[in-house]
Amino acid sequence: MAMRAEDIEAMIIEAIPDARVEIIDLAGDGDHYKARIISSAFEGLNRVKQHQMVYAALKGKMGGELHALALETASRE
Repeated sequence: MAMRAEDIEAMIIEAIPDARVEIIDLAGDGDHYKARIISSAFEGLNRVKQHQMVYAALKGKMGGELHALALETASRE
C-alpha cells in the first residue's frame, strides 16, 4: 500500500514542528516522492544528519509503504 503525500508531510511535521514541507509525487503512482524540507532544526547538521532526521520521522516506512523518497533539505531558504 502506497503512502499519501499528506501522510508523509504530517509525519515530518510531527517530528520536526517548524518544518516547511513540500511533497512532489514524481511518478503519479503514490510510490515515488520528492520532499523539500526547510527547518531550523537542520542548522549546523551535515546533509546526512539532516536526511537521517527525516527518515527517523517516517518511523520505518521507507522501503515498505514508502518505496522511494528523494530528499532536499536545508536550514533556511
